[in-house]
Amino acid sequence: MKLPRILISAASSGSGKTLLTCGILQALKNRGVRAASFKCGPDYIDPMFHTRVLGTRSRNLDTFFVKPDTARYLLAENAADCDIAVIEGVMGYYDGLAGISVQGSAYDVARVTDTPAVLIVNCKGMSVSIVPQILGFLKYQEESMIRGVILNRISAMLYPRVKQMIEEQLPVKVLGYVPELSDCVLESRHLGLVLPDEVRDLKEKVNKLAAALETSLDMDALLTLASEAGELRWEEPKLPEPVSKDRRVRVAVARDEAFCFLYEDNLRLLEKLGADLVEFSPIHDQTMPEADGLLLPGGYPELYARQLSENISMREAVRRAVTGGMPCLAECGGFMYLHREMEDMQGNFWSMAGVINGRAYRTKKLGRFGYIHLAGEAFGRQYEQIPAHEFHYFDSEDCGDAFCAQKPLSTRGWKCMHTEYRMLAGFPHLYYYGAPEVAAGFLSACAKE
Repeated sequence: MKLPRILISAASSGSGKTLLTCGILQALKNRGVRAASFKCGPDYIDPMFHTRVLGTRSRNLDTFFVKPDTARYLLAENAADCDIAVIEGVMGYYDGLAGISVQGSAYDVARVTDTPAVLIVNCKGMSVSIVPQILGFLKYQEESMIRGVILNRISAMLYPRVKQMIEEQLPVKVLGYVPELSDCVLESRHLGLVLPDEVRDLKEKVNKLAAALETSLDMDALLTLASEAGELRWEEPKLPEPVSKDRRVRVAVARDEAFCFLYEDNLRLLEKLGADLVEFSPIHDQTMPEADGLLLPGGYPELYARQLSENISMREAVRRAVTGGMPCLAECGGFMYLHREMEDMQGNFWSMAGVINGRAYRTKKLGRFGYIHLAGEAFGRQYEQIPAHEFHYFDSEDCGDAFCAQKPLSTRGWKCMHTEYRMLAGFPHLYYYGAPEVAAGFLSACAKE
């Protein structure tokens, strides 16, 4: 498949990758270019910003979760009807597994998918020193995949001279600069950026940035660089057979302001394996829809604890369903919702679904952060190595002990996950293409209802 594509990265987190990616996506949209967007790594929030710009769901690419062929397949499948794929990097360009490996980094995604990378360079307080900084990134790997740079926080007056200096001394093209736009910033909270719906005048900010980038970036050169990407080749992943030949199973999926951390490819894989998905809101709806199984994803339930608690009929419906044996997958925020009580951001505890007899409480610091492998038994099947990740500022009085979690490239491990009542519930997030047998096991349990 010939797919023009580009990866936008930087030296570190907090370099403006998300805002700049959104500005580029908007500029492409304004030109009538159909773009597909992706985010490297296990990120839920940044793809929401891409989605808001494009009006189509953004996807994730993660080389810890999936094999190289699967990463290329997902890139191709999700960009099949588009003119270009734009991939946003994660953290610093080379930052990957366990903080000591490039696996799972933005560089790894660029390498695996043979995608030209563009490095955002923070030029604040530098001039000549910009050159050795870029040189270090170019030389760190024998094939860095870096084909272009964008200069950030540099004056329009200095830019032409620095561009000339870089291109005379380094084998890389300078694609433009980002002007200072003080009112085009995105705020953060404990799990990362605030959600798109919470950003005042987001559309206006992105449109203003896109208009500025049309002047300060060489968009034609960016498109030319993307078109130089080689052919994308892959082998389609082998997936389990659909769970039932007789009927599709109905899975109730919690999705609202509190439960919004969902990988779109997870949902599409469930559909491929025989599920019909029915979305509902634990905040706004009075009861669950009729279903064979329940999916409670992560999100920000701590921000909506009062509303969730006051919806007594929904809490009771969820408790009856799970304790009555309805198969349930619950991750992080969804797991917290299953507790007897949950703490909000002000330190107040609120009654929740009451499936797990314990409290979910705030810790004010990241706990068990990062990638893990899980091993244990759920839905009547044994799983040896499920790739997953944790990212939370909350903990539980009862995290469960049905599975063993092991940090890769580390000796650290711990017990986690609940499997009683035919559920798999805990803080870890799963990416189903990394372990499609888990999704199939869940749906098989649903089909036996």
